[in-house]
Amino acid sequence: MINCVKRDGVATIEIQGAFDFSCHKGFTEAIEKLKAEEVVRVDLSQTTYLDSSALGMLILLRDHVKVVNGSVVLFSPDETVNNALKMANFDRLFKIER
Repeated sequence: MINCVKRDGVATIEIQGAFDFSCHKGFTEAIEKLKAEEVVRVDLSQTTYLDSSALGMLILLRDHVKVVNGSVVLFSPDETVNNALKMANFDRLFKIER
């Protein structure tokens, strides 16, 4: 499940459960709601799994936010998700806050 909310003035996309291709439509809709946000946080604290399509969606988000010279922060991934992000070298593309 994908939710897009404002927390403490920061646009946050919350991802619950598996983050895979089945989330594409919801994730795309969340990106469209962002408009011109400078910082977007992706809350991965409830994410149990991610696959290559999820990595692609994160790249799309990054490209969307870069248009306004913004940044994306991946927030609170568990160890399994964090390891997958590191294996894909996403720690070089995104700020990851644990």
